[in-house]
Amino acid sequence: MSFNQESVQVTAAIAEPPGGSLLKWQGLSSKNAAMKQTIDHATKVAKADIAVMVSGESGTGKEVMARFIHAQSHRAEQRFVAINCAAIPENMLEAMLFGHERGAFTGAGERRIGKFEQAHNGTLLLDEITEMPTSLQSKILRVLQERELERLGGNKIQKVDVRVIATSNRDLDEALEQGLLREDLYYRLSVFPIQIPPLRDRLEDLLDLAETFLAKYGQGETLSACAKTAICNHRWPGNVRELENAIQRGLVLANDGIVRAEDLRLTKTSTANDLQSRMQSQEDQVLLETLASFDGARRLTAEKLGISERTLRHKLKQMRERGVAV
Repeated sequence: MSFNQESVQVTAAIAEPPGGSLLKWQGLSSKNAAMKQTIDHATKVAKADIAVMVSGESGTGKEVMARFIHAQSHRAEQRFVAINCAAIPENMLEAMLFGHERGAFTGAGERRIGKFEQAHNGTLLLDEITEMPTSLQSKILRVLQERELERLGGNKIQKVDVRVIATSNRDLDEALEQGLLREDLYYRLSVFPIQIPPLRDRLEDLLDLAETFLAKYGQGETLSACAKTAICNHRWPGNVRELENAIQRGLVLANDGIVRAEDLRLTKTSTANDLQSRMQSQEDQVLLETLASFDGARRLTAEKLGISERTLRHKLKQMRERGVAV
């Protein structure tokens, strides 16, 4: 086993950018009520020094939110260490998290400090925690409970003081039901859950975000009226990351300092989104009809639909958030 220790990002707190607030520069400022509440909750929990679980679709800015929480915390002057649990093979991930002594395995020619120790007194981001093997999740749980670890191949206890922020792009109720996330680890990490809404639910933020990315990557370019219309009409399945990428493409292709609609090179997603919307409406209707047939009895409804009561509660919550009368 061997790996490149530098492949995992280790950074200090984010510096305030010139000429704009950190929230705006990182794409977190918002006019949307749900997103403003999310930012408010993140600001408050940053001071509390407790574990946070950030969930949301890919591209919504989960790592950005984690960095923001770190930057607002009393640990801001210490390290922010991020590790992507989905990008590292299982046989390497444990060694990268806990570190190892020389000779612990083939290729371990020297002692390496793991990510928990690197983040001592700072913040450790476990990105996409639901992709971590459950066998390793139990070892993570012990570190969180005992605040200590042993490096692979070692027998000395290492004390660690780390704030852990975890992220996932999965539905956490479904991840628990499918056994992708240990329930005991979930409750240890999800002391304060934060859900980031998708960009399609933040339409009032589209042009502000686009202008932010123009200022971040450009040199005074502007969006044409057609480009603004294209941005407002697109469904953004890739969320804020897709918008950021589109603006960077537009800046590369822009002429005369103007980014036009064709420069953004947006893909056609309306058909797929319409189909998804119709399927969602049908699912909602079946669920409501089944619930009504049992006079609102959730246990019987869940049994009839072949899902758990936990999943049923989550689906009902999602329906309410979409404005469906339950």
